[in-house]
Amino acid sequence: MNKIEKSWYEPVGLITLLFLPLSALFWLISITRKQMYRFGIFKQFKSDIPIIVVGNISVGGNGKTPFVLWLYDFLTKQGLSVGIISRGYGGKASNYPLIVKDNTPAAEAGDEPKLLFHRLKCPIAIGPNRQRNIELLARDYNLDIIISDDGMQHYKMARTIECCIVDSERQFGNGLLMPAGPLRETPARLKSVDLIVENGGQNSNNYTLEPAALRSVKSSFPVSESIKNGHAVSAIGNPKRFENTLKKQGITLLSSNHFRDHHPYTAEDFTRFGNDNILMTEKDAVKCSEFAKDNWYYLPVNAKPTQAVINKLTLILKEKGILNGL
Repeated sequence: MNKIEKSWYEPVGLITLLFLPLSALFWLISITRKQMYRFGIFKQFKSDIPIIVVGNISVGGNGKTPFVLWLYDFLTKQGLSVGIISRGYGGKASNYPLIVKDNTPAAEAGDEPKLLFHRLKCPIAIGPNRQRNIELLARDYNLDIIISDDGMQHYKMARTIECCIVDSERQFGNGLLMPAGPLRETPARLKSVDLIVENGGQNSNNYTLEPAALRSVKSSFPVSESIKNGHAVSAIGNPKRFENTLKKQGITLLSSNHFRDHHPYTAEDFTRFGNDNILMTEKDAVKCSEFAKDNWYYLPVNAKPTQAVINKLTLILKEKGILNGL
């Protein structure tokens, strides 16, 4: 996390004050753009397939991906055929839209779409043009619903349901818009979403992240032996949560190493650790499997929403006509 990002979660200082004019400009541009779509000056793309957006109003580290994984499983258990679209941030492919396959490298797909496919093996289309992503899925697959991994602020794409993920630990930082703060939109935006889910919160509308057994980065197989220590390496929005989870597992951290979110790892990033154990997130692991050593491990986590979240989501799906007849 660089100095600017750190300032978002600290008392207002010089860095924050310097960026306030830019935040005001950001607000003006974003609110104008939103109103253009609202009044039909800019045209929206409306899909024949219902779209459920899972996003947030702040930058990174909210726990969105584990919720997308859970949501996919939940929807498929209702008998729905589900696809996913994503911007594929961090990926660079020669052509878009791109359908993620087993042999699609994370360098092309982006780490989060690669993680989703690694777990789900479902139709996932990535690319900067969400309309083209949706059209590709609609053409090649018989889907009942599409999950948009992020995209709350992509107002060109009409959506059926919006789920906003909020980080209970960091909340909204200093409450300011980018770049003076971490927000993409003001908290007032939460009044218009269908479902707000708090990651790790204490209220009824939340979910917890439950760690599974450590797995080998190289093979993805579960680790049978007990891992006592290792270097924590991560390129995620909120690395402290990951490191605290490792400590709760009884693992001693030899060091904590933070790279910028979506960092494209190379083998050289790990030379300083010699032959010591490496511990990383699943999102990091999909970028390191090709050059990983035998003692590199990742920690999968699963979202576990409260029954209140499940009940509310079920009601929303019925009200929107998505579950009717199933």
